[in-house]
Amino acid sequence: MATDAMRPQAIPRNKPANPASDRIFFAAMAVLLWATVLYGFAKTYFFAGMIHAPLPNELIHIHGAAFTLWMVLLVVQIGFVSAGKIAWHKKLGLFGFGLAVAMVVLGLLAATNMLRRGVGAGLDAKTFYIIPMSSISVFAVLVFFAYRARRRPAAHKRLILIATIGIIDAAVGRWPVAFFQSHPPAQDLVPFGFLLAVMIYDLVSLHRIQKSTLWASLLIVAVHLTRVPLAGTALWQSFATHMAGGKG
Repeated sequence: MATDAMRPQAIPRNKPANPASDRIFFAAMAVLLWATVLYGFAKTYFFAGMIHAPLPNELIHIHGAAFTLWMVLLVVQIGFVSAGKIAWHKKLGLFGFGLAVAMVVLGLLAATNMLRRGVGAGLDAKTFYIIPMSSISVFAVLVFFAYRARRRPAAHKRLILIATIGIIDAAVGRWPVAFFQSHPPAQDLVPFGFLLAVMIYDLVSLHRIQKSTLWASLLIVAVHLTRVPLAGTALWQSFATHMAGGKG
């Protein structure tokens, strides 16, 4: 028994690392995430020519290009795994991690740039600042843990998927849906719906919710539900005023 306990635990043959149901589910989620992003940014970015889109400045252009590349990479990586090209998936994954680091830096810079331009999307700019800042911070945490879990496929792919779900705020906020525009908190229903889909899939396919799915989803929900109240505190307002260059 002691010898058996010291042996590496192999994946049971009746539970492949990438079953057909995973290939279908993760591909479908990638398509739905792309649809979410396109619906939000089609008019102002994609159909406006991307490079030629009338964005505020070069930083926002670079930011948009990097986040678009992440969405493309998500589809390509899912395709590699589905095709059994695991070696290619791993090599491209190193680029993906570097891209994620760049996205975090660009996301923080873009959020601060929006603050200094007074962008508030229906809120005071200093209050709104917490939304992109928290989204990119949660993305950074989830990608970090996804990288750590790269040798555990089930956890790795769920964390990457949930990290992507966590950054669709900006797209959903631009949906031309009257109810969402007049009731901004309702926009959380979209990412929460994606998270619910992942949990339901876990229950159906594994008969339990993966630990990575659970804690990552709870993190996003907790951040979404608390960030605007936190933005109203004196501490956050002082921080945002400082980041805005002392304007207040």
